[in-house]
Amino acid sequence: QVQLVESGGGLVQAGGSLRLSCAASGRTFSSYAMGWFRQAPGKEREFVAAISWSGGSTYYADSVKGRFTISRDNAKNTVYLQMNSLKPEDTAVYYCAATIYSIFVMRYDYWGQGTQVTVSS
Repeated sequence: QVQLVESGGGLVQAGGSLRLSCAASGRTFSSYAMGWFRQAPGKEREFVAAISWSGGSTYYADSVKGRFTISRDNAKNTVYLQMNSLKPEDTAVYYCAATIYSIFVMRYDYWGQGTQVTVSS
């Protein structure tokens, strides 16, 4: 099993940047592909970005492509989401998740508790 703890959320003005971190417990972090999801009030949770276990492959939702960058440091058991050019519609609770499957399968077994990101206009 792996436990995930997100951090780095907060309040930022439109056009600003934030970097989210997700720290994972356990020795097998490098065996998991990792993803970021978000859920805005009154909306369903949606996929944001994913990265393979090695970091060699990444995948983004069209809504964040070119603005967000996912990365990982397996030595630190941490995955990051760098968010630039933030928009009010990026406001949501952001969750990281881990999966033993390919990043294209969209099946995640482990979830963090979430961190709030609020973008003011």
